[in-house]
Amino acid sequence: MKQWTALQIKNSKGRQRLACLTAYDAGMARLLDEAGIPLILVGDSVANTMLGHATTLPVTLEQMLHHTAAVARGVAGALVVGDMPFMSYQAGDDQAVRNAGRFLQEAGADAVKLEGGRLRAGLIRRLVDNGIPVMGHLGLTPQSVLALGGYKVQGRQPEAAAALMADAEALDQAGVFSIVLECVPAALAQEITAAVSVPTIGIGAGSACDGQILVLHDLLGLTPPGATAKFVKRYAELGAAVSQAVHQYQSEVESGAFPAPEQSY
Repeated sequence: MKQWTALQIKNSKGRQRLACLTAYDAGMARLLDEAGIPLILVGDSVANTMLGHATTLPVTLEQMLHHTAAVARGVAGALVVGDMPFMSYQAGDDQAVRNAGRFLQEAGADAVKLEGGRLRAGLIRRLVDNGIPVMGHLGLTPQSVLALGGYKVQGRQPEAAAALMADAEALDQAGVFSIVLECVPAALAQEITAAVSVPTIGIGAGSACDGQILVLHDLLGLTPPGATAKFVKRYAELGAAVSQAVHQYQSEVESGAFPAPEQSY
């Protein structure tokens, strides 16, 4: 059994703040796991970070299973959560159960994540009853970006805030082991965190959440500076370092300095 399970994540509420990250390949997943990250999300953000899409909508179930399996092969201790992509669970509960099961059975995930509130409560209950741990996702739900009219903070108005609170309580009662809160006002996220029995994992939702998650490429500075959201903190600038290394390599190849005798047989 892994060091981190869905039950341990759930029971960490009030005891430990959770630093969570995304990963999309075995190499990066291994580094995060060795660093002690408890929860690694194979996010549908792979559509943006690795596949070049403008939104998460184009990524397919087969692509998500492919990347989740790669991450699972690189992880020994962290909980691996596979993000169910657009239209892998919206068309019906039977389809959703089958697809969620594939994440566990074929890709080696420990849990799945899906977006939505009260609308998804029945499905979540069915998944949990069938032994599939579920992470919820509320606030800015990227798979609904077209309906939301863009990437905007959610829950600013009283009615919208009340709806998000009701959604969170419904997910809690349905049996999720944690809830991602994305782009939600900090005060509302604090109220939701106090109201539910499971950890809230914030991304653009303030510091009162039980944990935080960032897209790894944003944290490492592998995305253009102007393309990162307000809530992102860039802990490194690896994009600049990669560019510098590549330019140096090109220069040495063109000048004949590489390979030197020490790189030759």
